[in-house]
Amino acid sequence: MLKKIGIACGLLSANLFAQDLYDIDHITVIEIEFSSSDWDALMDANDLTDDGTKLPGTVTIDGHSYDSVGVAYKGNSSYDASYLKNPLNIELNYILDQYYQGYSTLKLASGAKDPSFVREVLSYEIGRKYMDMPLGNYAKVYINGAYYGLFSSSEAIDGRYGERRVYANKDNPRFKCNPPNGMGPGNEPSLDYLGTDSALYANIYELKSTFGWAEFIDFMYQLEYNSVNIETYLDLDRALWMLAFNNVMANMDSYSGPTKQNYYMIQDDNGRWCPIIWDQNEGIGGFENTGAGPPTLAGLTNLDMYLHSADATYPLISKLFAIPRYKKMYVAHMRTIVSENITNNWYYTRAQALQAIIETEVQTEPNGWYTYSEFTSNLDNTLSGMEGAYGVAEVLDGRATYLATQSDWNLTAPAITAITNTPAVVSANTSVTFTAAITSPTYAYLGYRTYTGNVFQKAQMFDDGLHGDGAASDGTYGVTIFVGAEDIEYYLYAENADAAIFSPVRAEHEFYTLVVDADVVINEIMPKNNVTATDEEGKYEDWIELYNNSGSAIDLTGYFLSDDITDPNKWQFPDTSIAANGYLIVWCDQDTLDAGLHTNFKLASSGETLVLSNAGGFAVNQVTMPEIESSTTYGRYVNGTGSCIRMVPTFNAENSYTALEIAETAAAEISVYPNPASELVYVVTNSAIPVDYQLYDLNGKLIYSGQVENNTAIEVGALEKGIYLVYLPGTGSVKKFVKN
Repeated sequence: MLKKIGIACGLLSANLFAQDLYDIDHITVIEIEFSSSDWDALMDANDLTDDGTKLPGTVTIDGHSYDSVGVAYKGNSSYDASYLKNPLNIELNYILDQYYQGYSTLKLASGAKDPSFVREVLSYEIGRKYMDMPLGNYAKVYINGAYYGLFSSSEAIDGRYGERRVYANKDNPRFKCNPPNGMGPGNEPSLDYLGTDSALYANIYELKSTFGWAEFIDFMYQLEYNSVNIETYLDLDRALWMLAFNNVMANMDSYSGPTKQNYYMIQDDNGRWCPIIWDQNEGIGGFENTGAGPPTLAGLTNLDMYLHSADATYPLISKLFAIPRYKKMYVAHMRTIVSENITNNWYYTRAQALQAIIETEVQTEPNGWYTYSEFTSNLDNTLSGMEGAYGVAEVLDGRATYLATQSDWNLTAPAITAITNTPAVVSANTSVTFTAAITSPTYAYLGYRTYTGNVFQKAQMFDDGLHGDGAASDGTYGVTIFVGAEDIEYYLYAENADAAIFSPVRAEHEFYTLVVDADVVINEIMPKNNVTATDEEGKYEDWIELYNNSGSAIDLTGYFLSDDITDPNKWQFPDTSIAANGYLIVWCDQDTLDAGLHTNFKLASSGETLVLSNAGGFAVNQVTMPEIESSTTYGRYVNGTGSCIRMVPTFNAENSYTALEIAETAAAEISVYPNPASELVYVVTNSAIPVDYQLYDLNGKLIYSGQVENNTAIEVGALEKGIYLVYLPGTGSVKKFVKN
């Protein structure tokens, strides 16, 4: 049994494979070329018509060029035709079907409402610890060769975002909860049920998918009249994290403020609606109106913990907080945000680091909104005479100080310790008992699921001597569940009459993992192979790698492999064995007549479940794979015994590293010179004999492989500009360099 903290796969994948575009430590360079020198007036005219028309042009992102791109101004209060710098929306697939690192739309905010220029990027970074929120960093924009300005760049919440983050098909219902024609009296997107006619909602919400009004209206009806079953149609945990974040961070241009806007609602594949926060340019008190008194710094720092809880026009707040358990969960989440970001001063150290990244650009950009002095000062101090320009530290430190004085904040929650499972090593199709020492709870449960895209099931834990918990009333709580052939993701929750606690504290966004032990496991899956290896016919085909965890060869003759859990005996192994601690590649290409192991099914890169069954037809190992990008895989880390994550391919070899580790691992055995590299890169190793090397881009794509000696040049002149990784297999040694 291997127990570890897991991170929701959607978030993890974004961090692994989008580092070029949204790497916070990297300022993206975006160059826009329009055929007309009068581009500003043309885009102002397009904004005035408000019909979705964009100005065509060519856009180059960190050296990668795209033609026939659509560019438009965006924003309401941050846009004005008289401004020298306006926020931008860049649509790569405006005319052609084209993407950069899987992204088709770039959202660029001008910083007009934030002298510190950290609010949006910092808020998203803090929020992503607890829920799915857009990635974000900074971008320099040039238009027709002239430096236009510095922007914060954030990930667009489109159909592909739903697939990456919330396990929602890209065509699932998706609504932008901002009035399409601007905010006005009576059109706040409050989630109030108004009736069955979609026309009643058309000026309040913007449908971003091809359908969904009936489903969305039904959600609001259920929220109004069936709150007791809210967990069946709402991702409760995401909603509670969103409300906790808004309150702690004084994020008032949000559902929790008077506008009740700046979030999306996406229906996931389980039929639940998932709220996603967006537009943080006025976060951390930048929008000073709380809807509960005149706008002041004290009004922001002294926000009621349960702001609007008694106001029926905020049904997502009033309905949830009317249920005591949900209210306790909300406070537990608030405590976690405060302790992990404010009272330990993490936010301030991080804000300083963000300002250090962009300070040169702030000083040199031609159309900046604020002076360099205002930029540095606003981290700590209010800028007088400017709306919403309270110091970042004034707001967040003030929130922590105020919350610490509140009686509900200081209530004592149970403690959860000594979490164990019996048996310690869990085989497929086994009953497993989870136990934990919990101090005097009135209720506790185990949340568990077999796949990150599934809903956590909740099983109550008891201290009655009847649930594998030892003696009755001994402080140990237990519950027994049945584990099939697939790993279990789980967390614990406990509450008393006053307060609640999660373990891990970031649940449900993070969780523990119980790996099902098996001699032979599905070790790595590649559904879109175009670089790693070819089959016996010289073709790049989908593949599955099996691994034998045991010290003896295992006969697989008669075993089954399938991509359909309703038909587990879909493809049967011929006379085959797998060596002790060895690997076996199965090609999934429907070419069953080819020599070797070729299944009668192909893999779906959009995600599916794979099951390995023994000759008796009993499942021994099962893996549910999410959407996987080209040239990347889904594999076990640690090799053979770990849970599955997206990773760089390791065909027929140990899963010894991930893209995340590659980008962060210090390399003792390898160095690269020069770095950045313009045409050649010299690899220096400590080996007296030639060693194998592999060259990857940060999307996980294998570029080259070969051998290298000390001070040997690797040709990189043919590579596009970007960040690359040199890896020495078997050493764990990695070096990152830049091709400029």
